[in-house]
Amino acid sequence: MAVITAISCAFLFSILCETSAFTLPNSTDLLLSDHNFTDIETALAAHLDSAKIPKARRKRYISQNDMIAILDYHNQVRGKVFPPASNMEYMVWDETLAKSAEAWAATCIWDHGPSYLLRFLGQNLSVRTGRYRSILQLVKPWYDEVKDYAFPYPQDCNPRCPMRCYGPVCTHYTQMVWATSNRIGCAIHTCHNMNVWGSVWRQAVYLVCNYAPKGNWIGEAPYKVGVPCLACPPSYGGSCTDNLCFPGVTSNYLYWFK
Repeated sequence: MAVITAISCAFLFSILCETSAFTLPNSTDLLLSDHNFTDIETALAAHLDSAKIPKARRKRYISQNDMIAILDYHNQVRGKVFPPASNMEYMVWDETLAKSAEAWAATCIWDHGPSYLLRFLGQNLSVRTGRYRSILQLVKPWYDEVKDYAFPYPQDCNPRCPMRCYGPVCTHYTQMVWATSNRIGCAIHTCHNMNVWGSVWRQAVYLVCNYAPKGNWIGEAPYKVGVPCLACPPSYGGSCTDNLCFPGVTSNYLYWFK
């Protein structure tokens, strides 16, 4: 199956633009692309090993408040989709995905990557210059794509579902609400000089969010339409909260910040 990816950017004056981007992979990416990874755990381990991220840092790659805000906002959006979803899963924070996001954000490359990981995870990117009051200023533009997206109902899928987007891009939004993408990990990095579409942005604030399992599979709808939680996977044991298939315990994100 093929997958769609996209990039978004927010300027200081809240001007939003989206586009696809292409850059040459870096040397590490080329080296690791020769490996035939068969699962996300092995690919993530290789990425973190190649990035040589220090085990101890004086400053984390994302604050506790920002992490909670991103996670809670995603679950809020997922629980209120329209048409309603019958199999939307509660999203939890994944520390390994966050560390991988940190490794990519630190490269200050305005493109998705590394390429060998994109087989296994979804990724949303956002960048802006200047100060911001809330991390959600970099996240909400992804959700705002909903106004341009037309959900494919079952009768529209014969058998493949069409991607009906009436704006520049809708795939940030669809990744946010992809039912089976139940894990997220993000990192934020300030790039002193970042090349964004041929222009050098100084003090660019770069947000990378990784999702697993990946979404945006071409020919598939983001979720099943129906009564909330009616089609939850058996592993959830029938547990439902705020229209989401609930795993029984909330994310243990506070543990990682003790």
